[in-house]
Amino acid sequence: MPSQELHLGTKHIGPVSLRPILQERIWGEETLPGCYPQPAAGKPIGEAWLTAETCVADSGPLAGTSLAELTKLYPAAFASGASAEFPLLIKTLFPREKLSVQVHPNDAQALALGQPRGKTECWYVLSAEPGATVAVGFREEISLDQVRAAIADGTLEDKLRYLPVKAGDMVYVDAGTMHAIGSGMVVLETQEYSDITYRLYDYGRPRELHVDAGLAVTRTTTDAGLVEPLAMDGFTRLVASDYFVVDRFSLLQAAAPLGLRNQMQMLFALGEGSLVESGAGTVRLEPWRIVVLPAEGIEYVLRGRGEVIRIAQP
Repeated sequence: MPSQELHLGTKHIGPVSLRPILQERIWGEETLPGCYPQPAAGKPIGEAWLTAETCVADSGPLAGTSLAELTKLYPAAFASGASAEFPLLIKTLFPREKLSVQVHPNDAQALALGQPRGKTECWYVLSAEPGATVAVGFREEISLDQVRAAIADGTLEDKLRYLPVKAGDMVYVDAGTMHAIGSGMVVLETQEYSDITYRLYDYGRPRELHVDAGLAVTRTTTDAGLVEPLAMDGFTRLVASDYFVVDRFSLLQAAAPLGLRNQMQMLFALGEGSLVESGAGTVRLEPWRIVVLPAEGIEYVLRGRGEVIRIAQP
């Protein structure tokens, strides 16, 4: 852990680059994009956790310090309000097979279960094969009793609403929405920092289901779906919710000011050649990793080339 002498007011923390943590999943890929280590034989990777509390800073004076430690040391810079918990979990997903049909509780339901928060999320599609789809909600009006019966007789897939997706699409998934990510795509997921997942259907794979708990938090109507991008001043807003905003910057020659100087921001570069700079210096953005810009009143700008995704709280 860094020295307690490093604190806001005497020295800026500055950008923090985090080392991803790869998670083995039965539905994952055995070959990952070149910016990540390759999986061991027979151990498919389904997720790279980019802002897990156990992710560590991998350069500079804070190298080796976990995100959880940083958040406890500097809650005003990394957490929401006075909380000492990092608020958002960002992942890249690599589904070689379909993910299970699942659902997550909202904040009130999670609190009633003794958990700190629910899970509203969004998916930014980084790549997709022709015909790739995601499932969000139901095709037509349905009761929870009918959903339970469809789980029991193996027809739940037929009841879901499927959306075709392509690279550059954004899908919003509010808590309580039954959903599933299909195969043949790579997704950047932003979510409330929660891992409460109720699996309702898993295509015959030998994993536990949580039918009663899942149906207790399921809504049969939903606000989930594809979100139309919105042109802003210097960037494109991909989605805005009560928990996160996700923006896309397309870098050319001119500098792109980030603004939000008093809010924490997270940057995800889609390729090489992107830089973030302030009066204190310049940091190169490594592709497909997260660089956290703490909330400490610093003006940042993006330079270079390529596309950068910026994630922040509203």
